[in-house]
Amino acid sequence: MERDQLLNIRRELHQIPELGFKEFKTQAFLIDTIEQFNRENITITKWETGLFVLVKGTNPTKTMAYRTDIDGLPITENTGLPFASTHTDRMHACGHDIHMTIALGALDHISANPIDDNVLFIFQPAEEGPGGADPILKSDVFQQFDVDSIFALHIAPDLPVGTVSSRTGLLFANTSELFMDFTGKGGHAAYPHLTKDMIVTASTFVTQIQQIISRKVDPLDSGVITIGKMTAGTVQNIIAETARLEGTIRTLQPETMITIKQELERAIKGFELAYDCQIDVDYGANYYQVSNDQTFVDLFTKVVEAEGISFKEANAAMTGEDFGYFLKEIPGFMFWLGVNSPYGLHHSQLNPDEDAIEVGVKAVTAMMRAL
Repeated sequence: MERDQLLNIRRELHQIPELGFKEFKTQAFLIDTIEQFNRENITITKWETGLFVLVKGTNPTKTMAYRTDIDGLPITENTGLPFASTHTDRMHACGHDIHMTIALGALDHISANPIDDNVLFIFQPAEEGPGGADPILKSDVFQQFDVDSIFALHIAPDLPVGTVSSRTGLLFANTSELFMDFTGKGGHAAYPHLTKDMIVTASTFVTQIQQIISRKVDPLDSGVITIGKMTAGTVQNIIAETARLEGTIRTLQPETMITIKQELERAIKGFELAYDCQIDVDYGANYYQVSNDQTFVDLFTKVVEAEGISFKEANAAMTGEDFGYFLKEIPGFMFWLGVNSPYGLHHSQLNPDEDAIEVGVKAVTAMMRAL
């Protein structure tokens, strides 16, 4: 696939971002593009709003998989690009349009120049939430492909174009959403003794739970509890009857996630007694850590350097990615692809350098031929 074709695909995808399990236009666009390849060794299977695309090998003894995510984010785009999102309050602010374009470029190359083994391209919905990887793994459709290895990429705004990065072991953290609803008793601001003030309760709770990190998590381990949103109250002279906290929990070890949630629930019981209220908690979407297999990372390092692509050792990050569920069950790895953007992931002005697309296609296809 020529550069102009890749850019046109990326820009068309960029204009139609859709949220998790609502990627109907995206799925249709992907199917139409793949069908235009018109190759007999390609089989397309729908799954929810995603796709499994199998490229049959010439003499298959195994099946490798490559996964790309396809959903967007509930963000209003502010890039000023001529091909900006046409969907109100929706944006490909995490680079999934770049991811899909690279996957299509690799699919075109591998189907036109097939290798011995089968290659399964997974176009996965709902990576941003509520999570598509775990249900895909559990689906009967996926099981029939009998995948032996798997890999994926994610754009890295802070890395230059022409650079990729990965590491053996932990790359991304375990993550959990956190939603908490506090219910007490509202009333007039002049009579606080007759109320159960949920602004005071929720505010105190936010500061109190940071002691879970400082006193319940091993100092040699890492954990984060971030409350990013607090909603409470109606007007200035009414004591709030309800409050809502929204946040995230992140850990480097699965066991630490369990510990933090246990301690949170202990704190909840204590606050319910101390503040005479009810607290309901919902952990929302939970993602398992991305932990890379050394054999694959070592091979990838050699492969990309032979292609003239620079490799940089990555640091572990507290970011989350549901690709970790795949790696929990199937050996493989994930890597960062440099896109040299001044704005980071999930920013309304994220603008990846499109030169990275060809680098990504080269890295992905070279790895497929090496596996």
